[in-house]
Amino acid sequence: MNTTPTEQAIEVSHLVKSYAGVKAVNDISFTVPRGEIIGFLGPNGAGKSTTMRILTGYLPATSGQVSICGFPVASEADAVKRRVGYMPENNPLPDEMRVSEYLYFRGRLKEVPRRKLGSRIDEVLELCDLKRVRHKIIGKLSKGFRQRVGIAESVLAEPPVIIMDEPTIGLDPHQILIVRDLIASLRGRMTVLISSHILPEIEMTCDRVLIINQGRIVAQGTPADLRREVLGKSAYEIEAAGDLGALPFLLGSIDPGLSVASEGPADALGFRTIRLTTLNLDDAGEAILRACLSEGLRVRALSREHPTLEDVFLAATRRSWDAVAEDPSKGGSK
Repeated sequence: MNTTPTEQAIEVSHLVKSYAGVKAVNDISFTVPRGEIIGFLGPNGAGKSTTMRILTGYLPATSGQVSICGFPVASEADAVKRRVGYMPENNPLPDEMRVSEYLYFRGRLKEVPRRKLGSRIDEVLELCDLKRVRHKIIGKLSKGFRQRVGIAESVLAEPPVIIMDEPTIGLDPHQILIVRDLIASLRGRMTVLISSHILPEIEMTCDRVLIINQGRIVAQGTPADLRREVLGKSAYEIEAAGDLGALPFLLGSIDPGLSVASEGPADALGFRTIRLTTLNLDDAGEAILRACLSEGLRVRALSREHPTLEDVFLAATRRSWDAVAEDPSKGGSK
């Protein structure tokens, strides 16, 4: 058994999973350092859940290598499962058991010592806001409470790696906040790989993001890095009136790449809405305002567009679909 320590909690190299000749996961590679929270994004059928099942040892890979905390999943599955807390998308829970009974049962299966298990159950019940339902039968709980029971079970044995597939599905806004705070509290102590379609939650919670489409990783990095890599430009919108003929010269003096992308018609007061773009991602709003005022332009509004992770996600997946349309041999799962 491998006992060599590694800085990488998750290591994936050239991973492939095929079903009847169709590649659901198509030669992906990535690493996740210890203590990092990473978002795993992709449209339905992109290969996210398949990848997660391979990481946890529930599904064999067709080819490639996967290691958890230095242990190869293919050859040391038992060691891997001791180090992973897994919450699948449709989390199977026993309807007939009470919450505390289920957590005790799972704790013993996970080899948590009896002398520690009671206090640890109390900790996760508090962490997941489940104390008031600890004696209730799971089958009578709401969807939100059932989701939180699944999260509590995944962190119960304090594994170094947590993998959660859509943990916030079916939760109300208050419950989503609880889960967000819970995941953030794990930063630095556990490595968390989380998939979700609620992109603002991913952006607020995760250190880094992986975007997968058609079985391939199409973008990865911090949200700020992805904006730079995928969108590659900043945009501003200004409402101004006056002699706008000198505006291109003014913009060029601030940033040679800053230019007018579009200009709307003048309203009754003579103001036009002008959209500016540049490849420079540094904030130039104050410089634009000063330059316009120095030339006697009247400025009614100035704002910088702030693309969201959803904008990045749509652009990255659209770019990958375009690439496959140009070269069908790059296609993955359908």
